[in-house]
Amino acid sequence: MLRFAITLFAVITSSTCQQYGCLEGDTHKAKPSPEPDMHECTLYSESSCCYANFTEQLAHSPVIKVSNSYWNRCGQLSKSCEDFTKRIECFYRCSPHAAHWINPRHTAAIQSVPLCQSFCDDWYEACKDDSTCAYNWLTDWERDESGENHCRSECMPYSKMYANGTDMCQSMWGESFKVSESSCLCLQMNKKDTVAIKHLLSESSEESSSISSSEEHACQKKLLKFEALQEEEGKETR
Repeated sequence: MLRFAITLFAVITSSTCQQYGCLEGDTHKAKPSPEPDMHECTLYSESSCCYANFTEQLAHSPVIKVSNSYWNRCGQLSKSCEDFTKRIECFYRCSPHAAHWINPRHTAAIQSVPLCQSFCDDWYEACKDDSTCAYNWLTDWERDESGENHCRSECMPYSKMYANGTDMCQSMWGESFKVSESSCLCLQMNKKDTVAIKHLLSESSEESSSISSSEEHACQKKLLKFEALQEEEGKETR
């Protein structure tokens, strides 16, 4: 059953890569390819837009610095908050699907990637007691000559910086993410994304500004099958 899930992911990845390739960030490859020795971000090891050595920066806890950006300007992140932050970092750096949502004004950036409401709420819950000094982590830092980030404003809890999970998801990384109206046609940065990606990249939904009931139903149906396969695989490995 696990083989089926991996095969499904590989098929989706292959069609996406041929059409979109990778973002043009400083750590991105020109084209996605397998990275079997990844230390983190293993969700994308079958076809990755980052090299395995990049993930060494995320392979320990606490994470202090990724590229030239420090995560601890207001103290080390809690393990739960750090785990969600890693998932976002892994998607941007390594996902072969990220370029589907490329920002037309900045080819190293993403725009309006649909996140599930449940993911945003869980992320907010995980980070609400941690602290940050930047509302928008793309623009609200003071950068020194080497490009390293420093606080421009005072540190405060996430729960005071952001009103809720929706506010955090749609503000923390500028216009990179949006909260989806759907509970299925959206990303959770886990294996379930293989189902959502297939529908999100289809011609019928690619340019749609609204979600049709048929698309939602089809997605939910396939997600239930995927979850059943995952549960069966879990029982077999116990």
